[in-house]
Amino acid sequence: MKHKKNSTAKLNVLEVTHLTKNYREQKAVDDLSFAVSEGEILGLLGPNGSGKSTTINCILALLKYQQGEIRIFGEPMTPASYDLKRKIGVIFQEVAVFDELSVYDNIDFFCGLYITDAAERKAKVEKALQLVGLTKYRKYLPKQLSGGLLRRLNIACGIAHEPELIFLDEPTVAVDPQSRRRILDNIKKLRDQGATIVYTSHYMEEVEELCDRIIILDHGKIIASGTTAELKQLVKDRSVKQVVGPTLNDVFLELTGRELRD
Repeated sequence: MKHKKNSTAKLNVLEVTHLTKNYREQKAVDDLSFAVSEGEILGLLGPNGSGKSTTINCILALLKYQQGEIRIFGEPMTPASYDLKRKIGVIFQEVAVFDELSVYDNIDFFCGLYITDAAERKAKVEKALQLVGLTKYRKYLPKQLSGGLLRRLNIACGIAHEPELIFLDEPTVAVDPQSRRRILDNIKKLRDQGATIVYTSHYMEEVEELCDRIIILDHGKIIASGTTAELKQLVKDRSVKQVVGPTLNDVFLELTGRELRD
């Protein structure tokens, strides 16, 4: 993983331009455009069905889309972009590990998909174990772990190869407070080590704490973007409130149970 450069001009790690994905007559993603700069944590917020997961799957070339362009590290992203995929880490909401392998062997397996040198891989696995706080559980099987520890293992499997771009999809769903705190702290450490992160969540307080910038999706469209302070000001600004404010507040109420206000 590269450390952030001491430069005021940061490159765009991810660029999505006019992305459109249709399921028959329904537009899951509707002419979506945004960019994520180097070292940034971007939060994607939106209710169920807003297009968050579809957007990520299109970015990762797991879904075909009708229109648009996706560039990662300045290069077009396609299903055959294996060099780009080696620089990416993905942690999906559903835990995906091997039940018959220990904690250590699970991380070692996923790291081995990218790192072939045994000594280098061992060092990275140990580093990932330490990062997520699973060192003492290295010999445990997944079925012996609590839900929170299992999610930590899922994260370790996705980041052990030290990717430069990381996608985290609802990583704290249904975890205990201790594991949730550990996961959030780990994400900050990954950013501090130079990773660029795209983070989806239903928890507004997480996004407020972690993210440099927030994009709010609804029906496959961006209805607002900016820092938390900028979004709050957007709702308060009477010049735009009649256009976007009610919709924005409706989404926030659905996500958080409270209006977007100071």
